[in-house]
Amino acid sequence: MFDLISRYDILAAFWVTIQLTFFSAIGALILGTIVAGMRVSPIPVARWVGAAYVSIFRNTPLTLILVFCSIGLYNTLGWKLAGESLVDNNFRWAIVGLSVYTGAFVCESLRAGINTVAIGQSEAGRSLGFGFAQNLRLIVLPQAFRAVIAPLGSVLIALTKNSTVASLIGVAEASFLMSEMIENEAALLTIGAIFALAFVVLTLPTGLFFGWLAKRYEVAR
Repeated sequence: MFDLISRYDILAAFWVTIQLTFFSAIGALILGTIVAGMRVSPIPVARWVGAAYVSIFRNTPLTLILVFCSIGLYNTLGWKLAGESLVDNNFRWAIVGLSVYTGAFVCESLRAGINTVAIGQSEAGRSLGFGFAQNLRLIVLPQAFRAVIAPLGSVLIALTKNSTVASLIGVAEASFLMSEMIENEAALLTIGAIFALAFVVLTLPTGLFFGWLAKRYEVAR
């Protein structure tokens, strides 16, 4: 059944999936935090830009974003992120697309956390002479992150599953390999079960870990 594709190929494909998830999660967290700050900014233009970003990318299919990055920005405009290597460029553009898309969901989760912080906390910061950015960084965001650990865990699990869309632009992750393996119809159910179990192994511990973190660091009310 696995004459052409060995277990090492499966491990390599899931390693690519893990890398996509890891780097995209970092990018989404940074981008989502910045946009969340813009959404609660006292500057009207910043709030408008933040709201527009969330509205656009949260309602745009991930497939469309990845195709735009790969075919539009890379193939058509020639924007390269990794020299001349097609494989490396598609991998990095997949990270960009996943980060931009997931960043919108991180932003909304974090903004909900910001709204749970008592207004007196911000007022106390301002009474100490903190500006908006300093108040946000030192007082509001630390409490907001603690309040939304569980929702951020759900976003990370969704990102892990969404990384399979990267196969559309030729990134050799798990679903890309699976599409090659299921050409052998006799092994269809076995192959499907193997890949489904592998994703459970990736996502279930993540959910349990973030659930534990949420209980460990939840904000007392």
